[in-house]
Amino acid sequence: MQNIRNFCIIAHIDHGKSTLADRFLELTGTVEKRKMHEQFLDQMELERERGITIKLQPVRMSYALHAEHYALNLIDTPGHVDFSYEVSRSLAAVEGAILLVDATKGVQAQTLANLHLAQKQGLVIIPVINKIDLPNAKVSEVEEEIRHLLPETEGVGLVLKISAKTGEGVPAVLESVVKLIPAPQIANYRLPVTNSLRALIFDSSFDIYKGVIAYVRVFDGSVKAGERIKLFASKAGSDVIEVGCFMPRLKKEQQLLAGEIGYIATGLKNPGQVRVGDTIFKVGDGELAEALHGYLEPKPMVFASFYPESSDDYDTLKDALGKLKLTDASLVYEPESSPALGRGFRLGFLGMLHIEIVSERLRREFGLALIVSTPSVEYHVATKRVEVLKIRSAAALPDPGIIESIEEPIVELEILSPVSYMGQLMKLLAELRSQYRATDYLSKEVAILKYLVPLSEIITDFYDRLKSVSSGYASMSYEPSGYQVYDLVRLDILVAEERVEPFSKIVPREQAYYEGRRIVEKLKKILPRQWFTVSLQAAIGGKIIARETIPALRKDVTGYLYGGDVTRKKKLLEKQKRGKAKMKERGRVEIPQKVFLEMLKK
Repeated sequence: MQNIRNFCIIAHIDHGKSTLADRFLELTGTVEKRKMHEQFLDQMELERERGITIKLQPVRMSYALHAEHYALNLIDTPGHVDFSYEVSRSLAAVEGAILLVDATKGVQAQTLANLHLAQKQGLVIIPVINKIDLPNAKVSEVEEEIRHLLPETEGVGLVLKISAKTGEGVPAVLESVVKLIPAPQIANYRLPVTNSLRALIFDSSFDIYKGVIAYVRVFDGSVKAGERIKLFASKAGSDVIEVGCFMPRLKKEQQLLAGEIGYIATGLKNPGQVRVGDTIFKVGDGELAEALHGYLEPKPMVFASFYPESSDDYDTLKDALGKLKLTDASLVYEPESSPALGRGFRLGFLGMLHIEIVSERLRREFGLALIVSTPSVEYHVATKRVEVLKIRSAAALPDPGIIESIEEPIVELEILSPVSYMGQLMKLLAELRSQYRATDYLSKEVAILKYLVPLSEIITDFYDRLKSVSSGYASMSYEPSGYQVYDLVRLDILVAEERVEPFSKIVPREQAYYEGRRIVEKLKKILPRQWFTVSLQAAIGGKIIARETIPALRKDVTGYLYGGDVTRKKKLLEKQKRGKAKMKERGRVEIPQKVFLEMLKK
């Protein structure tokens, strides 16, 4: 156990985590050079396409230093604010973290957020500045920012400087991991059984032959194939089929010992029985010990309804969500039905990128065509019947006559940016229903703006607008901060005089007209034209507040005529006019999936 080091890499998005992990794999010989490729630990096609890490990925490496051999267990983590839950899961399983900062961009919002999570867990922090080979690198300024965050009183001495792309300085990082991060210790709790097992589940996957595969950190005891285990929270029990480690593919081992990170093939076929954050015991030990703790529970921030385009695909969608839940513990879903759209599910997400990723995975991995509703947050509605309803979709909002008040969630928003962009950023935030809190300075050139903002104001296009006005330099993070009362109404969108529930949303009364106008104008541009005229209307209750019209496609019914009396043309045009009137009266507009996905974005 003394030669084991468990650590992770934490950073803001696009600061080079996956590239540094690649260099570690090469330096330790974990992956053969002929099999090596960029972003090796990013297993999903989506991750490579977008250049971001979505799923945490563990790997075991063997490293020799001064004739001693060490087992280094690395967990590569995501950097986007939407996937901070993945980071918290990694931190619960390790003793140390490499804090990676881009030399061209400096400390950013998610750098701070992830650092605070690591400090709460009491982890050893190794600060590393990456991309020092770039001509616009600001190494000394970034080092000053890091030292401001981690003064030497916290044990930080040398700030390492590397280029993960070229490999410069990377060996020194691995040496620091061995020297500074402590070896895992057996947890101090009383058990009469010497070899009792306690293992924390920090992720999971599914195999049709082995059942649910739990990714675990063993804190006490050991486990091997054939032993009977039990899960503390779900009370499910099974015989272990296989244990092993990540190389980074699954590699079978004889047993997993205390301090190690690996996997346990449980043989359980019900994904709901293996919950991330649960503790695995051996049968007979569960009544004698406490479950492991220090784990952050996922809190969905944004909600959207997913309906299959074909009602026959409902069961396929249900199975697909169950499988996604195994690899994404922060995903929350419950059945939902709609008179217009049939049966579907209401899903809870951590943010807008999370919605995009899940909808894209459902389309690619399971071949599902989906109707996705406008994202919403959870509102608290007080009625005149003295009850409080939790509303997660506009369609569920009760009749306005019985509503006493509506509360919306607010968040503490932190924006980290160069001082030169403060004016544009404050102007952007003035367009929102925001309350200024404070401005803190990280250095002479970098400041942190703090605001109190309704969550609904920042879940759609705010991140893109933030990047636009700051030339990409500003970054953001946010934390929930309770609820506040506001005058909100339900805005409905009617297509060909039929309400389309996925487009309904809850908006501030004073913004209803502008939002309704924006939606119908956008729909006019992206909705395919029909053979009849289509009306687009925005309404509050029974009052229409905005309207656009999509003209009908027109076939040239007189093109084949080459002469004759003009009445022949008139007769054909009148017949076409009567036909279009019938189509408008009877026809329904089929809205493609891409329209719903496009409407997710402002």
